[in-house]
Amino acid sequence: MKKLLLLAVLTIMVNQVGAQVKYEYLMPEYTPTEGNLQARKEFQDMKFGMFIHWGVYSVLGDGEWVMYQQKIKLDTYKKLPKFFDPEDFDADEWVKIAKAAGMKYITITSRHHDSFSMFDTDATDYDIIDATRFDRDPLKELAEACKKEGIKLNFYYSLLDWARDDYKNGKKGDEEAWGDYVKFMKAQLTELLTNYGEIGCIWFDGHWDRKKANWNYDELYSLIHELSPNTLIANNHHIQPIPGEDIQTFERDLPGENKGGYSAGVEISPLPLESCATMAKTWGFDLNDTKFKTTKQLVHFLVKAAGKNGNLLLNVGPMPNGEIQPEFVSTLKEMGEWATKYGESIYGTRGGVIKTQDWGTITKKENTLYVHVLDAPTEPYIFIPELMEKIKSVSSFDGATKIKFKQVKEGIFLYPASLDDESIDTIFKMEIR
Repeated sequence: MKKLLLLAVLTIMVNQVGAQVKYEYLMPEYTPTEGNLQARKEFQDMKFGMFIHWGVYSVLGDGEWVMYQQKIKLDTYKKLPKFFDPEDFDADEWVKIAKAAGMKYITITSRHHDSFSMFDTDATDYDIIDATRFDRDPLKELAEACKKEGIKLNFYYSLLDWARDDYKNGKKGDEEAWGDYVKFMKAQLTELLTNYGEIGCIWFDGHWDRKKANWNYDELYSLIHELSPNTLIANNHHIQPIPGEDIQTFERDLPGENKGGYSAGVEISPLPLESCATMAKTWGFDLNDTKFKTTKQLVHFLVKAAGKNGNLLLNVGPMPNGEIQPEFVSTLKEMGEWATKYGESIYGTRGGVIKTQDWGTITKKENTLYVHVLDAPTEPYIFIPELMEKIKSVSSFDGATKIKFKQVKEGIFLYPASLDDESIDTIFKMEIR
């Protein structure tokens, strides 16, 4: 009896966990256009993008959640725009930094949880044009710079709002207020999709503030599909993808993992995958955040993401003067130097060839497998388990040195003459039949 009771409890717990990671409201059937499917493929080919968290919160130099974490009253927080005058902002420079790093797209915060809009909007006066001395639209300038350099531009958009009464009252159950908030979001999304050229993706965030609420995604997603069918939709909701979405995101985690604590119970879907991560600790500019990740750590994240068939969206939090802090610029330059030499093994590849190994991972492009040895094994060989493809040859990345190998039913043994423990990533090329 006790065993049966325990089994029943475990079953209920499993069912509850399953229910927690799915959106419970009815969504219309979604059939992506041919252009949308092509945009998905192009997104997967890009592999590496720049995430930008920038807003009036940067003035305080304590991250993008400073209003919430320091319990700053709204009237007090609304004084910040008067101090926000990023005279050193240069959209061309930002895009050149991203391009030099090997990044193929940029996703920037158009509006974060603090409700401040970083673009020229008619839906509110709480925006960079009406509330600051800057009197320039940085998203417009960034759109022009991205177009010149061939970089795809995406917009992050916060669902959660710490300032608006219609959001707060809607959260308490006021349906009329919630309807007003949905109208506000739709008005801003229309502006973002019609005033800035072709936008690659709308990247939503904040769903988790109302985990079981009806976010009216049927309206929001349908609007995006109608205005810009080729624009992809991503939502950092930490649950299974919702019909109408085109990208599955993972916050501070690789696809299928939950080291960051945001992906419990979430399974990998057939959609294009993207991991977002910080270069230090916080997303927004933090004067005291010196927990900088090394170039090696970030290259490893990029390679492992590609090995899991995903992209890496790597964040910078520009300073209030409009510059990207030099520590980030230096590391991104080094990543770009690595990508210039080894990008063939990342861009345009697909992953999921094998599970991530202690030594590293594999990416694939047509008949070439790229074996990425990130941590050299202690054994004098590299074992690749469960690889069924018939191997024709193995060489060093530059093709100058042939590598001995042995294929058995359990997998492949590679016997390189040596492995450099100090190398960021030792890559071997395997040609398959």
